[in-house]
Order: sequence, then structure tokens, then C-alpha cells
Amino acid sequence: MRGIILLGAPGSGKGTQAKKLSASYAVPQVSTGDMLREAVKNGTEMGRQAKGFMDRGGLVPDEVVIGIVKDRLGAKDCEKGFILDGFPRTIPQAQALDRVVKELGKEITGVLSLEVDEGEIMERLCGRRTCAGCGAMYHVRFNPPKGEGKCDKCGGALFQREDDKEETIRARLVNYKKSTEPLIDYYRGTGKIRSVKASGNIDTIFANITKILQ
Repeated sequence: MRGIILLGAPGSGKGTQAKKLSASYAVPQVSTGDMLREAVKNGTEMGRQAKGFMDRGGLVPDEVVIGIVKDRLGAKDCEKGFILDGFPRTIPQAQALDRVVKELGKEITGVLSLEVDEGEIMERLCGRRTCAGCGAMYHVRFNPPKGEGKCDKCGGALFQREDDKEETIRARLVNYKKSTEPLIDYYRGTGKIRSVKASGNIDTIFANITKILQ
């Protein structure tokens, strides 16, 4: 059973690479970001609690996130492995994850740290646009829609999410440096972490990742 953690700043490409790894290894991508956004969209109690933190670029409280992750890793489709994308984000979360995987009889077999400079991160995130109708993602430079401001799939209006605006992104990067970068040292102590240069071509980055995992 292969349990992989992807670490990296917002905009480092964790989600993109997690999807490719999920398809390649036939194990689910476990994205806390996606699960939290779904909860916000559905207006659940957890979603309402999380929304204020997400809109400010802050971290959602551990008790909310850890409960979600434990339930998800205990699901049947995680029996053969999983790709954790966006969790853990702090040392206490990493320690909680250690306890969770032990309780579930699972193991973290590898940790990948995706490295990208801040200027490239700002360009990636500030240019993202989301369809209000179907949730499809676009980018003003790298993946523009055929018609300006409209989704190719459903014709819905495109908008810039609060967590993709420059002020919020800078707040997220400050949070990352303060809370998440220490995880690199935490996992270095396990001997399982490897750094991956995550600038440039997506497929080249993925090839480097698979080489490391093999």
C-alpha cells in the first residue's frame, strides 16, 4: 500500500501532479482543499466555519481538517494507497496524521516537496479563473477560454476566486512559510522526503516525480 504526501506552496502544482499520480497508480487523490470547498458550496456547518478562514487566506482549524482526512483515508478506495494533496500543512497536523494512519493500519511511504519560486506562483494563481456554473478552471495566460469571460463547457461566467486574488495569495504564502515549511524538516527526519523542481513543463515534472517514486 502506497501513501504519498505532496508538499509545496500554494500554486506549486500539487493538485495537477496529484491527479496524474492518481491516474498512474490507480489510487485516489485526497485533496482537503477540494473537500473543504465542496463543504462551503453546500453550506454545511463545517463549510461555514471553514469559509471565513479560506477567504482570508488562513488555515482551517485542525479539528475540522483532521476529521475529514481520517474518514477519507478509511474509505474502501484508499485500501491500495492514496495521494495526499494539501495535507498536512503544519507539524501538529503531521503528528495527527501519523496517529491516523497507524490507527487505520496504513503507512506514509513517500513525501515529495515541490519547489517553485514566488514570482511564478503569483503568476500562476492570480491568472486563474473559475466557472460559476460547472466549476471548470481556466487561466488568462496558460489556459484561456475560447470566449472571453465565458466557460467553454457550459457558457457560465468566469470569476476570480477570493483565494486567487493577489492580497489573499500573499497571505497564504506567509502562512505557508510560517506553518508548512517546517514540515520539510519534520519529514527529513523520517528519511522519506525528496525535493522536486516544479517549474516548467508539467509532464517533465511528472516524469521526475515518478522516477523518484520508483
